[in-house]
Amino acid sequence: MTIPSSTYRLQINRRFTLDDAARLIGYLSELGVGAVYLSPILQSTMGSDHGYDTTDPASVDHDRGGEPGLTQLLTSARLGGLGVIIDIVPNHLGIEHPIENPAWWDVLRLGQDSPYASWFDVDWSRGRIVVPVLGDDPQLSVVDGELRYFERRFPLAPGSWSEGEDVTAVHDRQHYELIHHSRGNQDLNYRRFFAITTLAGVRAEDPEVLAATHALIRSWCDDGVTGLRIDHPDGLRDPLDYLDRLRSFAAQQWITVEKILEPGEELPASWPVAGTTGYDAMREVNGVFIDHDHERDFTLLYQRLTGDQRMITDHIEAGKRMAVEVLLPAEVRRMAALAPDVPDAAAALAEVAIAFDVYRSYLPEGVADLDRAIATAKQRRPELAAVIDQLSPRLHDQFDDLALRMQQLSGAAMAKGVEDTAYYRYSRFIALNEVGGDPGEFGIPLNDFHALQVARQDQLPASMTSLSTHDTKRGEDVRARLAVLSEIPEPWGDFVELFLSMTAIPNRLFGYFVAQTLVGVGPIEPARLHAYAKKAMREASDGTTWTAPDAAFEKAVHDAVDAAYEEPQIRTAWDQMDGLVTAPGRSNSLGQKLVQLTMPGVPDVYQGTELWDDSLVDPDNRRPVDFARRIQLLEDLGDGPPSIDETGAAKLWITRQALRLRHARPDSFNGYRPVVASGAAHDHLIGFDRGGAMTLATRLPVRLAASGGWRYTSVELPGSYADVLTGRRWSETVAVDDLLAAYPVALLASE
Repeated sequence: MTIPSSTYRLQINRRFTLDDAARLIGYLSELGVGAVYLSPILQSTMGSDHGYDTTDPASVDHDRGGEPGLTQLLTSARLGGLGVIIDIVPNHLGIEHPIENPAWWDVLRLGQDSPYASWFDVDWSRGRIVVPVLGDDPQLSVVDGELRYFERRFPLAPGSWSEGEDVTAVHDRQHYELIHHSRGNQDLNYRRFFAITTLAGVRAEDPEVLAATHALIRSWCDDGVTGLRIDHPDGLRDPLDYLDRLRSFAAQQWITVEKILEPGEELPASWPVAGTTGYDAMREVNGVFIDHDHERDFTLLYQRLTGDQRMITDHIEAGKRMAVEVLLPAEVRRMAALAPDVPDAAAALAEVAIAFDVYRSYLPEGVADLDRAIATAKQRRPELAAVIDQLSPRLHDQFDDLALRMQQLSGAAMAKGVEDTAYYRYSRFIALNEVGGDPGEFGIPLNDFHALQVARQDQLPASMTSLSTHDTKRGEDVRARLAVLSEIPEPWGDFVELFLSMTAIPNRLFGYFVAQTLVGVGPIEPARLHAYAKKAMREASDGTTWTAPDAAFEKAVHDAVDAAYEEPQIRTAWDQMDGLVTAPGRSNSLGQKLVQLTMPGVPDVYQGTELWDDSLVDPDNRRPVDFARRIQLLEDLGDGPPSIDETGAAKLWITRQALRLRHARPDSFNGYRPVVASGAAHDHLIGFDRGGAMTLATRLPVRLAASGGWRYTSVELPGSYADVLTGRRWSETVAVDDLLAAYPVALLASE
């Protein structure tokens, strides 16, 4: 198995194709990247920007460059000395336009007689497949042997229609039933991805289905693709069985899984993978740059200005309850049908799903998580305790369909209720509200960070680490700027109080959320901030929603965003906050970037984040990247470190130097030893030695400056070292003030 020294994630779409990626290999090679890491490239829904809605697993997406584009990329990568990692989606297929998905089209046409009927997780006991696509005025027609609903096309079963026949009668003879879109969450009878009805769950647990849907992926492995990234393994019926089967033909590939680990949770030891895609590492890196000592100040300020006395756990329970009861009742109903003799089975099963504090168990592993969820559910709903006890033996049976579906449901409930709801509601400090994060953990003390890295090096040294992904709620440098707020609660309090007093957002929690976003991104293009505000408030579902938008509420939010740009008093205060956080925010950005690139694990650089990254949640973080500018900046870098300025060249320099060192000297990154400074400011230095490569980074720069700087703080070097960022050489006892005179970080290579 070849483990890449690092990866660089590229979002492949119709505007940035595989051919474009191939032309970027030279730049990535110069940057020091070990492998190019591609978003899904199988044929997906026409116009899809992300590729997670695969429609035909037998072909490479034509709009993304097709098979010729992939061949060219693989050739270019080999010539450039880079590996290739490909993101694959085993859990579901895109069915928004059935005509684009040959397998789904055939199932709609022939029902259970289709050779593809076994591909999809359909509850055939309900009869026809429910397809929730109709609006308030359904106008069906038969055109060219197909059933049409405006631009949507559906097949007709053989012999089920004749010319001129009543279209309603024709529809009633099909193997599917078109219903109003609002009934989908309640009446759906096929498994889906989370609550998205246009993504149908695939039965990857069936060996024949897996073989058919992975034939092309298998050929990539035979051709020497370096690795695979597995999307959403928690949606699978049996992740371990799937990964074992995958490993049987991907024996030499570096495999990572998009598994969200809650703090303290460990990846199942039985999984034959190198690790996760790095959200757990992101939480650790973010946390160590946050001032833990100001938690009480932030909590009191938040409670005073918003009136919210709840903890994050309360918001999570409410968010998950909404997800299970409003978005996922079809899944609960299907499970309850498996226990027809148990009264109130649906309510009991829903309560257990809500009570999980991790995404799911993996029976027989994770039984403690299931036991904890059952105990919590019984405590919350004592009237259901007897019902839950009756269901408990089946929920513990790893072969029982009820237990298997509970594991799939609990993951969907967590994703929709926590990431997509609670994290938009609880706004005490939104830098923590990240995928895989913990908003209740206000920073990670330095000693705890070191302990986490020792464990990572010992248990998952080849796991991926990340700072930004296509799914993060806000870009890495936005979080770095927000981390500065943890050091300056008083100025932050003045700003947010002014903003809330001069705007009229009805929900003060969301107003508090918007104010932090303003500081996190600075005065970006107003249209981007408006788009983000729209998505964030609808995801929060607390005042307005996607399905029932409240025009007055949304206008108040957009008026508040406009006021930030146009109202002189707010704009002046915003500019002042921007001035306070920019310099220390850049220090945090450079520090967290170097820490992530050199800590245990395989670092990923998300496209474009080698420069400053002010992106927000998707689709903002999937905007086209100006690679021409990055290529030119890389070519213009000299032999010495560039200034820390608005160009981001300093971040590019640090990224290049770190990636090149990892690529050239892999043996210098095989261990982990904390490097502890001596002196008054010792707690402001994050230091670790990987076995020849030593990282030193500044944390809490505002408090450091306020206390007089590094003063007489020093570090002991066990030999002679050269700083690959500045070229200066060091040995023995070195003053941190001297080490970090040019940059707030240093990367020392043993000589």
